[in-house]
Amino acid sequence: MNLVDEKDEKPTRWEKCVEFIMFHFRWVFVVPFLLPLSFLFNTVFDFRNRIVHAVNSAPNAHVRKVKHIQEQLKEWNDNGRKSKLVNARPGWLTMSFRFPLYKENATKIATDKLFDILDLDVEKMTVKAEPGVTMGQLSQYLISRGYTLPVLPELDDLTVGGLINGCGVESGSFKYGMFQHICTGYEVVMSDGELKNVYPDSDNSLFFAIPWSQGTICFLVAATIKIIPCKKYVKLTYKKTETLSEMCEQLTEDSDRNSENVDFVEALMFNKEKGCIMLGEFSDGPDTHDEVVNPIGRWYKKWFYTHVEDLINKKHESIEYIPLRDYYHRHSKSIFWELRDIVPFGNNVLFRYLMAWMCPPKIAFLKATTPNVLRKLYDRSHVLQDMLVPLDKLEECIDLFHKEVEIYPMWLCPFYLKSQPGLMKLRNATHKMYVDVGAYGVTSKDGYHHERTTRRLESFVRSVNGFQMTYADIYMTRAEYAEMFDRTLYDWKRASCKCIDAFPDIYDKICRSGRR
Repeated sequence: MNLVDEKDEKPTRWEKCVEFIMFHFRWVFVVPFLLPLSFLFNTVFDFRNRIVHAVNSAPNAHVRKVKHIQEQLKEWNDNGRKSKLVNARPGWLTMSFRFPLYKENATKIATDKLFDILDLDVEKMTVKAEPGVTMGQLSQYLISRGYTLPVLPELDDLTVGGLINGCGVESGSFKYGMFQHICTGYEVVMSDGELKNVYPDSDNSLFFAIPWSQGTICFLVAATIKIIPCKKYVKLTYKKTETLSEMCEQLTEDSDRNSENVDFVEALMFNKEKGCIMLGEFSDGPDTHDEVVNPIGRWYKKWFYTHVEDLINKKHESIEYIPLRDYYHRHSKSIFWELRDIVPFGNNVLFRYLMAWMCPPKIAFLKATTPNVLRKLYDRSHVLQDMLVPLDKLEECIDLFHKEVEIYPMWLCPFYLKSQPGLMKLRNATHKMYVDVGAYGVTSKDGYHHERTTRRLESFVRSVNGFQMTYADIYMTRAEYAEMFDRTLYDWKRASCKCIDAFPDIYDKICRSGRR
């Protein structure tokens, strides 16, 4: 079944030549233009945030911003609710590689100024933040005060709203679950302009319907999130695995969420057999001078995944002490390993010392400046997928990814799936420990086809009661999506909250035909 009107025509020789030049020499534009622009943007935004925190202006400004959203919705209602509601955030600012088509004939509500931290409550151990607040902002703000989030996803530019309306998994997830599971309350504006504070004990059904809903029930304007005390360092143990079965067995054993000595678990596969499991625990630092402190976040340091591979090539097991914020954002500098295709010499020692202080280029800027000819190449060969499968199905999943896409490194992040109502409902009580299998990059695998291959991956994930992260290309039919996700609560809240004529259906927002 062809879900998308996309041609399978092979590119001409001329198109291949242009694509080759644009792909292999994109750095000619990225290095002299996007790197300085990204650095300048981050510097200005950081300065702006420091001023906001110093004068404590965010709470009052938040009230004004919410009232502006309510006024826009009142006008939309007064005009007869004639079109669907979407946020006015430009497509190039989203983390998805695609640009949304569903916004073209919709009413755009300006919610793009919601990017402030509003409150830190150390008695209740919570932080309240607007949906545009990034993980980089939160880690900088909280760690300097001795706190952190139980689940703080790795990339600096991931936002609170994106991780709630979409999905967030991180190396602390084996113990605490997904990002949505550390949220204790949401502040939302409904389609009629009503402002609601939603908590699990006051509006249980709406609270559990919001995660993964992609903003198709209400507009999220703030979230209250749990915090925990933290220490200055992470003691990170690197354990080499030499076979796929060893990786799966050892990762299952290490992902015991009741372990008192482990706070973080993740793994990388460098080919189908060789991998590394990384176990972290909060630490005050080394006890002796012989132990290694490695500030991996400094600009001249190697990309983290290459550092990991170097370590396991030398020793079967290693231990390092890493500053906590450096650890959290260990994959940001190289955008996991996507930057190797954009700046192929980015890990070269000379480049690192001279220019890496401006890295990484902002993902939004990369997306906004990707030419159409390069998009066609990405359509054919770029893979950006996170599949969430039961941990006991990991070996089968890696076998399939190797057969279908063969992109390495491959990211493996175990997480605990809590038994809660909502779109991501636990369907098998024996499968509480899941793992995120992430494949990112350009594949040269013979027989790869963006639609047919993705549908085979999706079919496997559905067959094992797994889930697909919906920021990626989705080729499932509407019925197949309803098989993967439990729409019962979602559809009921859409009807009871008068959302059906107000917001697009979630499938229409995430399916491939809704994006270009």
